[in-house]
Amino acid sequence: MDEIGIVKRISGIIATVSVERKSACDSCKAGCKVTDSEAVIEAVNEAKASVGQKVRVEMKPYLYLKGSIIIYGIPAGALIIGAVIGKELISGFVKNMDPDIVSAVSGFGLFALSFLAVKIWSRRFEKKTEYKPVVAEILE
Repeated sequence: MDEIGIVKRISGIIATVSVERKSACDSCKAGCKVTDSEAVIEAVNEAKASVGQKVRVEMKPYLYLKGSIIIYGIPAGALIIGAVIGKELISGFVKNMDPDIVSAVSGFGLFALSFLAVKIWSRRFEKKTEYKPVVAEILE
């Protein structure tokens, strides 16, 4: 995924780039700061761009795919695993409740815990530059 934008600020090896906001920005989880007219991306400045230059920001596809799997796959798997554990194991200990209710409660409970775990885990990776977009080239 590539975006074209203008460098707004340089801080060490990180460039803050303003790109045109798209409709996909509403559902994206890339961590950009989105306003009504633009999205602001923090990217590693490999092209050595300066403030005011037009640049191409590249988001590595395998990182985007990996992030999507982590954000969506882990909670979905936790929901299913929690529901199965609730139905097969926990419902045996709670005799006075319907097994389907126990299954739903344990499934959604593990689902919620997985979101918390993903949030904590993703904060660790936000700080690492190898997981950030890259300013690939200067266009002007």
